[in-house]
Amino acid sequence: MNTARHDPLPADIADRLLELLSTDDAFRASFQENPVAALASLGYKPADQALAADPKPPKQGAPFYCMTSQQLASKEEIAKARKELVSHLTVDGNHHVIFAFEAGKVASTVSLK
Repeated sequence: MNTARHDPLPADIADRLLELLSTDDAFRASFQENPVAALASLGYKPADQALAADPKPPKQGAPFYCMTSQQLASKEEIAKARKELVSHLTVDGNHHVIFAFEAGKVASTVSLK
């Protein structure tokens, strides 16, 4: 299946995203419901444009689908892998269906040792 991808996140957006995912329950709920809307709320223009085109949560094959999860990783899991997640989110070429925020899978997704 051909899946859409998105560009890497700018470092400031990735850093703010991870800060909020590791500290803010309301933002975490918003991100779990619709990661595109959550990214748009941070001022990320490509997410804002994607949200304007389709306000529903991303479906398989759509840009930003890689940020969906069945169960969002805990604040602690995200905080522990924050440095690696920033690197993962800001590098070109790995933004297909990755699920970097799935509970219990963050470390293996970003190759933490």
